[in-house]
Amino acid sequence: MTKITVTPDCGNAPKKVFLKDFNIAFATGDADFIIDHVSDDICWEIYGDKTIQGKEQFAKEINLMKSYVADEVVIHTIITHGKEASLNGEMKMGDKTYVFCDVYRFASAGSSIIKEMHSYVIETNN
Repeated sequence: MTKITVTPDCGNAPKKVFLKDFNIAFATGDADFIIDHVSDDICWEIYGDKTIQGKEQFAKEINLMKSYVADEVVIHTIITHGKEASLNGEMKMGDKTYVFCDVYRFASAGSSIIKEMHSYVIETNN
């Protein structure tokens, strides 16, 4: 079971709650939830690794990732404004720890459909 820690102020707005749930879905391998919340023309830039274009390619990538379940995820900060948002935290998988920051652009300010994701992931020595 994945241990989840979320900073208390990360849950006081609907979009913050959604992003918390979206990132927990990544940590626990809930591919369906993730895929259901991106647009058909999603663009996911994972800096230093790859760019994923379109929902079909995105779904393939997410389904490959779903077997990598985190032991622990810590969400430090979620910032939302209009149709843009950002979240940073850390994820522990086995003896590796990754710190990450994701920047999101939604289809609209009131939407929970993600149109763009920009991910920065760094493995640490913790």
